[in-house]
Amino acid sequence: MRRNLFRQTARWLARPPPCCSTRRTLSTQADRSRSCPYLNARIDATAGANADRDNSLATERLLAADVRRLWHPYTSATQPVPCLAVSHASGVTLTLEDGRELIDGMSSWWAAVHGYAVPELDEAASQQLGSMAHVMFGGLTHRPAVRLAELLVQVTPEPLQRVFLCDSGSIAVEVAIKMALQYWRARGIEGRSRLLTVRGGYHGDTFGAMAVCDPVNGMHAEMFGGVLAKHLFAPRPAPLFGQPCAEKDVEEFATMLREHEHELAAVILEPIVQGAGGMHFYSADYLRRVRELCNQHGRRLRTLLVLA
Repeated sequence: MRRNLFRQTARWLARPPPCCSTRRTLSTQADRSRSCPYLNARIDATAGANADRDNSLATERLLAADVRRLWHPYTSATQPVPCLAVSHASGVTLTLEDGRELIDGMSSWWAAVHGYAVPELDEAASQQLGSMAHVMFGGLTHRPAVRLAELLVQVTPEPLQRVFLCDSGSIAVEVAIKMALQYWRARGIEGRSRLLTVRGGYHGDTFGAMAVCDPVNGMHAEMFGGVLAKHLFAPRPAPLFGQPCAEKDVEEFATMLREHEHELAAVILEPIVQGAGGMHFYSADYLRRVRELCNQHGRRLRTLLVLA
C-alpha cells in the first residue's frame, strides 16, 4: 500500500498543471505562453534571469526584490538593514555582485569554519548527494552518521561516549536542556527544572535557548523577556583569558549554586568566548573552577555542566 502511495504521489507531482493539458498539442512556444499562465511565468522568469546577467541594474533589482520578499534575521521587516548581494565565495573571501571582496571574519555565523569552496568538502558533499541527500534519523541510520559519531567520540574526553546529532546550534541547546531535565526525572528526582548561567551569554534563538541568554542586555530581552522561563544568572566572569581566577571571582556563582542546588537541572556556559556578548574572552581557570563546583555540589548526584 505504501509503495502504491509513493507511486501515486510521484505521478501527481510529475503531471503538468491543469492549464497544460496533454490532450492537445500547442504548436509554438508563443502559443504555449498565451494559452498557459504557468508556462508564461516560467518563460518570463527565464528571460528575466538571462537579461539580468548582462544588465547593470540586475543587483539593484535583486536587492529590491529581497526587501519585498525576505525578512532577514536580527533586523526589522519594515525598515531592514541594507544587505550586500554575494555572487560567490572561496576560502575566507566573499565576492559581491559588484566585484568587491570581503573577508568573512564571522565564518557565516561560525557555520563555515573551514572556509568556502573547500575541494575536499565539496567533493564529499557531491558524492553524498549521489547516494542520498537526506534520510530521517528516527528508526534509520547510515554509514556517514556512524563514522562521524565514532570520530567525535575519539576526539572528546573519555566520559563522552554518545552523540546526539542536531541541525543547528539553537536546537543543540534545546536538546541539551531537555536531556538535563530528563536526566533528573529518570533518576526519580523532582523539582530540578532551572538552569544557572552567567550574564553576557548568548545560546540561541529558540525559546529554551533564549531563556538562558542575558536577561537584561541580550538581543531577546526586550521582546521576549516576559514569556521566557525564569533561570538564574551569576555575574559575568571577571578574569580575562590568560588571567588566574581567584576565589572571589567565583564566590557569587558558588553561592547561587549552593542555595539553589535543589532546583537546578544544570549549569550552562559558553566556553571561554561570549561571542554575541561583545567577544568577551574569559579565563579558562574560571571555567575549570565552575567544573569543580559542579562536581562538589549535588546531594545525590553532581550538577550537570553544559557547554554551549
